[in-house]
Amino acid sequence: MADEAPTNPEKPDASGAPAPNQSAEAIASEALAAAEAAAQTISQNAPGPGATASGSSAGPTDPQPLTLADHATAGAAPRAAAPEGLDLLADVNLHVKIELGRTRMLVEDVLRLGEGSVVELDKLAGDPVDIFVNERHVARGEVLVLNDNFCVRVNEILAQVGAEPD
Repeated sequence: MADEAPTNPEKPDASGAPAPNQSAEAIASEALAAAEAAAQTISQNAPGPGATASGSSAGPTDPQPLTLADHATAGAAPRAAAPEGLDLLADVNLHVKIELGRTRMLVEDVLRLGEGSVVELDKLAGDPVDIFVNERHVARGEVLVLNDNFCVRVNEILAQVGAEPD
């Protein structure tokens, strides 16, 4: 015990930590005093709410609440009106799949397919095709040729989204 340095119970040690036998009330009052001193220093060094660019103050005034509208419009260009209705979905990416029909093939037969190969499907030409959006069956339509391009005309939107095809 002769090696230990005597500690002052009222003061923190060199590391800034409070002495081990200092009361919680004394620690709290020291922390409060330090916080008040820091707040006083900040309020003395900071310009008041009415200060101008040169640092002069128009006089003491009550603090005003900061509103987001004031902050958002300061130095910013005016925003365009928010899109409504279908325009809201203009930038949404969707995976759309048109199923012309189905078939089952062996891997051996798939490997033999080449340009010009014909694959038989379970639907006839002119039968409605199934339209899937994000893997959900949402509509039925018909395949058309328009200006040498294939397209699909939606004829029926399914009442129950996600219903499986018949």
